[in-house]
Amino acid sequence: MAAKYVLGIDLGTTNSVLAYTSLDEEQPDVSLLAIPQLVAPGTIESRFALPSFVYLASVHEAGGGAFDLSWATGRDFAVGELARRQSADVPDRTISAAKSWLAHSRVDRHQPILPWNAPQEVRKISPVTGSQRFLEHLIGAWEAAFPEAPVAEQEVVLTVPASFDAAARELTREAALAAGLPENLVLLEEPQSAVYAWLADTGDRWRRMLKVGDRLLVCDVGGGTTDLTLVGVAEERGELIFERLAVGSHLLVGGDNMDLTLAHQVAGMFAEQGVKLDPWQSVALWHSCRAAKETLLSQDGPEKHSISVLGRGSRLIGGTVSVEVDRQQVANILLNGFFPHCAITDRPAKRRASGFREIGLPFESDTAVTRHLAAFLQAHGKDEGGPVRPSHILFNGGVFKADVLQTRLFEVVGQWFPGNEAPRLLPGVHDLDHAVARGAAFYGWTKQRGGVRIRGGTARAYYVGIETAGLAVPGAPRPLRALCVVPFGMEEGTETDVPSDQIGLVVGEPAQFRFFSSPVRKQDKPGDVLGSWTEGELVETDSMETELAADEAVEEDYVPVRFHPKVTELGMLELWCYSTKSDGKWKLEFSVREDAE
Repeated sequence: MAAKYVLGIDLGTTNSVLAYTSLDEEQPDVSLLAIPQLVAPGTIESRFALPSFVYLASVHEAGGGAFDLSWATGRDFAVGELARRQSADVPDRTISAAKSWLAHSRVDRHQPILPWNAPQEVRKISPVTGSQRFLEHLIGAWEAAFPEAPVAEQEVVLTVPASFDAAARELTREAALAAGLPENLVLLEEPQSAVYAWLADTGDRWRRMLKVGDRLLVCDVGGGTTDLTLVGVAEERGELIFERLAVGSHLLVGGDNMDLTLAHQVAGMFAEQGVKLDPWQSVALWHSCRAAKETLLSQDGPEKHSISVLGRGSRLIGGTVSVEVDRQQVANILLNGFFPHCAITDRPAKRRASGFREIGLPFESDTAVTRHLAAFLQAHGKDEGGPVRPSHILFNGGVFKADVLQTRLFEVVGQWFPGNEAPRLLPGVHDLDHAVARGAAFYGWTKQRGGVRIRGGTARAYYVGIETAGLAVPGAPRPLRALCVVPFGMEEGTETDVPSDQIGLVVGEPAQFRFFSSPVRKQDKPGDVLGSWTEGELVETDSMETELAADEAVEEDYVPVRFHPKVTELGMLELWCYSTKSDGKWKLEFSVREDAE
């Protein structure tokens, strides 16, 4: 049955959103889905955003229908606004930032590890399952509103951070399929989706605003992450086209860090009143500071805002304690901590308070978005002999609803490129909270019906780790070289041979295969071998341990092979290994979808 709708899903770190448009319309008319969700046990309200929180009920709470929805009964967990509120009251049973855990390669993301550091008696779920829960809720809400159009029969575009590596993208896809999204779902990078939202808002006027050679910097600062992408404007057969030129690293710094920073400052104000907050109150304060930030920094926000937490001591039971913060104070804290003035040559600081570190989410040591942006422009401008100069800036992400933060970042970049080189600010995307989902739905419509698209192929070069031959040294691993198998920008639907010396493929016994990627080594071609690389040039993605079938035509435990990579239309990398001594062939596979064409 032909699809009736395109669904654009923003699986956000802090909030998830579903937008949609009919494929029967001559022009895309994107709407937002009102999502029914629990706001208190037994109380359901519909909202346009689903907070990306999961609350795992205790044995005493489960049952009785307190967490039931019209499409799901007997639940012992809650997703959405109730779960977000419970993160303040019962943080040990609440999961947040499941999406960020998908990109954390130092943990097994299939194992039940969330809530992280929760007491042993609290049952846990995996980051993949947490993401699946959000998507299942969105699917249930859609099918309750549109029972004649099951999700599995629609065109679905699911967004991911541009900085997600191959493993994180595959895990996202795995969660999506487990939730019930269709096999042919498309993954689209969030900054690209923001560009599509801008195109939807701008219409054909964008052709008068941009020209060949322009470079658009998309600066996307959301609740949990900062995503940086550079999109170029080129010409093809007399028509302007977009090409994705570069993506940044996965940066765990965003609105949540800002809220926590404010909470730290406000906790000091409480301490001056003789009130020392316990951990329960500190979590509640974090969420109160989020509301205070949004209120004070809104366009017509008040000059002052009161922040209160429930009392916990015997003297304060049933009461509250409050402090007052002012608009300029909050602005200064966030500007100096997250958007400080810096030089284009500055780099993010790498500080370690201790040689030991807890294996939690790898939040950035340096919270200065401006320094991370300077490093991004420098890293991708090496071929030009200096930093990349963007001609335009497009802001995205809920953080930039505060004009003061947009103004500061635009001011800093203008100081890096003064005079005629200063970038221009594109008229902002309307409705920053929902832009990514709206852009995904708009893209899905243009993919089916025709329209401007962003091209670029893979946003990274990919490599396999090759162990060198030679004399063994006790206690020391053999040196590793990296062989490029997929170049930067390899288009989906293409394949190639990798010229190289014969490589021995271990078969018939368990072996570990190591993979690497690089968003900055754009000059490497298939067959290039790296004997060494600087920090940050290559990043190891998830290794894979498996046992490949033995080749009966070869007696040794390894087979000489040549590599033949293929990037499929669905964005999967099929790395074929062909025996040079027989007809044997083996396939190693993981996802490298970096955009949707």
